[in-house]
Amino acid sequence: MTDTAPKVTFKRVMLKISGEALMGDQGFGLHPPTVQRIAREVQSVHELGVEICMVIGGGNIFRGLQGSAQGMERTTADYMGMLATVMNALAMQSALEELDIHTRVISAITMNEVAEPYIRRRAVRHLEKKRVCIFAAGTGNPYFTTDTAATLRANEMACEAIFKGTKVDGVYDKDPAKHDDAKRYDTVSYDDVLQKRLGVMDASAIALARDNNLPIIVFSLDEPGGFRGILAGQGTYTRVQG
Repeated sequence: MTDTAPKVTFKRVMLKISGEALMGDQGFGLHPPTVQRIAREVQSVHELGVEICMVIGGGNIFRGLQGSAQGMERTTADYMGMLATVMNALAMQSALEELDIHTRVISAITMNEVAEPYIRRRAVRHLEKKRVCIFAAGTGNPYFTTDTAATLRANEMACEAIFKGTKVDGVYDKDPAKHDDAKRYDTVSYDDVLQKRLGVMDASAIALARDNNLPIIVFSLDEPGGFRGILAGQGTYTRVQG
């Protein structure tokens, strides 16, 4: 029997998605069919033999900056946001395990009853055993976003790229939802992203990726098969690199 799986461009990747991606058309919380759809996208890549790390934001449940803006103490608000990411990670773990994919939730805040503590060597071993590792609770520190957490963990896990799943198929010079003449970049440098404030990730995440020469692939999570297609060298996306 011949193997018809396409040749993949990366062996180990980080998939970063926002908490809002799990809402579906709802204005808040988790939409189980949407979580399951994203899990199937991850499954299709896992079947190629790619080792997958994930970081999921918490904005569908609680966003620390918004809490802070409404008068809540920033550190407390950020910790609440971190706990929201754990809830999303558990939901994704459940959806992946329904597809028979062994998954570990690894939390930067210790909560032994629901997640493993973050130990780098143990996490690497999970990846080598083809388990999906979902890193939850950000970096474990306030004032850092899940974008920064994803870039930090991607570097620690020796990922070859960060895949940033969004609602659009790449990075544009202006908001394509508001401007018909918005132009998509095929490639863009880290410095241009920072100088032009293109909104790929926050500045500390971009700087960390730049300092470690870690490419960021921005693609549409709403495109069925998009994640797998890009790993097979197809599809529409923007590559952020040096």
